Amino acid sequence: MGAIQKEVVSFKGVDKIYNTGTVALSQLDLSIQEGEFISFLGPSGCGKSTALRMVAGLSEATKGKVEVFGQNPKDLIRNSNDIAYVFQDSNLLPWRTVLDNVVLPLELRGSNKNTRKEIAMRVLEMVGLKDYLKSYPRQLSGGMKMRVSIARALAAKPKLLLMDEPFAALDEMTRQSLQMDLLDIWKKEHTTILFVTHNVYEAVYLSSKIAVMSARPGRLASLIDVDLSYPRDRVNSAFTEYVDLASRSLEHSLNRKELV
Repeated sequence: MGAIQKEVVSFKGVDKIYNTGTVALSQLDLSIQEGEFISFLGPSGCGKSTALRMVAGLSEATKGKVEVFGQNPKDLIRNSNDIAYVFQDSNLLPWRTVLDNVVLPLELRGSNKNTRKEIAMRVLEMVGLKDYLKSYPRQLSGGMKMRVSIARALAAKPKLLLMDEPFAALDEMTRQSLQMDLLDIWKKEHTTILFVTHNVYEAVYLSSKIAVMSARPGRLASLIDVDLSYPRDRVNSAFTEYVDLASRSLEHSLNRKELV
């Protein structure tokens, strides 16, 4: 018998209604297991980022329950370093070097200076930036800045990594390079990853499962098991079949008429 997977994140009957009256999520039910790479795929405004913010404890459900490692996300954030968040914008401090940006979360937690540097060197080598320790953000390309942002998130060795369209603003070659690097990191670190994207190809290439969201109000339209081995070949016929499956599921979710 295989090992029993642990539930990392659960959404149970989750609604999110903003003060403006906008219904962002409606009756979202989803269970995410340890070690999975889950992509949230859907149109703009379907609640993908809202769901991620709830997991991070940055927003609360209007109805229903969100749990991370069996706890309220806000309580978990207060008491542990188990969650890290990578935004679409790298959000680096321009007056700090690459090294100083990466050690910042560890610094805020009062880690020993030598320990901070040792950890930063490890994660910067992991993302291919060990030769840029003294560089400033203005000296880096967009892809390099995102690598620094990922390194900073990994510095605390989180069990859960949240990524909100981190590669959306990058050119295609840089995007593909970072996708491959991210999969290498996922394999080495055994981190559970929740990834938001609009890109069907990206979702299929990266994910063990794809949570296709319906147009607002966001609901889970389908959960696609991407049963392809890693590393993945983008021109393989099986890959194309999964892209078609995800595309059809997304199109169905956009066309489906649902009552709020």
